Amino acid sequence: MTETLNADPAELAKFSDLAHRWWDPDSEFRPLHQINPLRLDWINSHVPLDGKRVLDVGCGGGILSDSMARKGAEVLGIDLSAKALKVAQLHALEAGTTNVAYREVSAEALAAEQPGSFDVVTCMEMLEHVPDPASIVRSCAALAKPGGWVFFSTINRNPKAFLFAIVGAEYVLNLLPRGTHEYLKFVRPSELAGYCRGAGLDLVHTRGMEYNPLTRRYWLSGDTSVNYLLATRKA
Repeated sequence: MTETLNADPAELAKFSDLAHRWWDPDSEFRPLHQINPLRLDWINSHVPLDGKRVLDVGCGGGILSDSMARKGAEVLGIDLSAKALKVAQLHALEAGTTNVAYREVSAEALAAEQPGSFDVVTCMEMLEHVPDPASIVRSCAALAKPGGWVFFSTINRNPKAFLFAIVGAEYVLNLLPRGTHEYLKFVRPSELAGYCRGAGLDLVHTRGMEYNPLTRRYWLSGDTSVNYLLATRKA
């Protein structure tokens, strides 16, 4: 029986076409480079990464994976974009990041292969790009060890999020290529919390992420109305 991949071919093609620009901090991926220190420090504040076995689901070109490895973690990044993974592997070689590896495999397939294997699982800026986000959450939970940490970040679904994340970011400020996001794929915090509870993950902490277009600065806050992050722990 052939596995049905929980992926949108159009989404994979979109990010594959941009793959060669992942590590250009002035490219379409500039926002990811700018928010990465915030994400990294937030994760590391909950669970010090040094010496941990970490899985980065939907790693793309490896921006978060590489930075977690540089914190001393043993990192596996997975994605379904072969082009993005090649870029990630090349960057690891050029940067000399030895404790990071990459695989083209789905979260669901890896969960069946290596359940309960990771101290930390991250899934950042991915849930809003897949047909079945609940399946990704279940797989992330299955991949974590008992007591392990699972981190998510995604975009809320409401009129403000449409205005800021699509109209503002893609059409007014040109922070992202037009068509990067689809409003109906956004995930409300209550929905994500429900997926987590159903997967046996306890919600530990929620943070919002905000952006000032004048100063071009991102910061974490209590406002989860647009971008937000969830820290969870496997029971």
